[in-house]
Amino acid sequence: MRLVAPPNRAPASVNRYLLPYEQDVVTIRRHPAVLIGPVAAVLGALIFAGILSNTAIAASAAALAVIWWVWLLILVWFVWRVAEWSVDYFVITSQRLLLTQGLITRQVNMMPLGKVTDMRFERSLLGRFLGFGTFVMESAGQDQALSRIHFVPYPEQLYLEVVGLIFKDPNE
Repeated sequence: MRLVAPPNRAPASVNRYLLPYEQDVVTIRRHPAVLIGPVAAVLGALIFAGILSNTAIAASAAALAVIWWVWLLILVWFVWRVAEWSVDYFVITSQRLLLTQGLITRQVNMMPLGKVTDMRFERSLLGRFLGFGTFVMESAGQDQALSRIHFVPYPEQLYLEVVGLIFKDPNE
């Protein structure tokens, strides 16, 4: 029984890391809550720039320009973070778990399903309210590249999906 709707197709940025015999089970982006910090930074900087613009500090045109250029840099940083989020994927296949990250410098972390000896998910109060959690995976005494995955959407369903892949039905 499939708990999470299957994706149409994995994006090309993810598909290139899948082996020919692997079946893509779930491909998702991390929860948009990962952008709460950057959104707060942009809005806070906007309010701060607006307040500074109406004080004696911004009496000269140069000081006013510096204030708004700094805010523009923070806005560009925010756009960069959104672009990175849009290409980062958590992938569950029939053989392994993958986390692909990075816009320019690509990082692909992987853990074979057979190596997972312990798996749990954690949800903070904010995570319960917004619908995300953190996956924590361990393997037999080894330090893995993929041990914590933060901001996983609907973690209960994904947890059951992964556990269902690890512990296959013996009647099948």
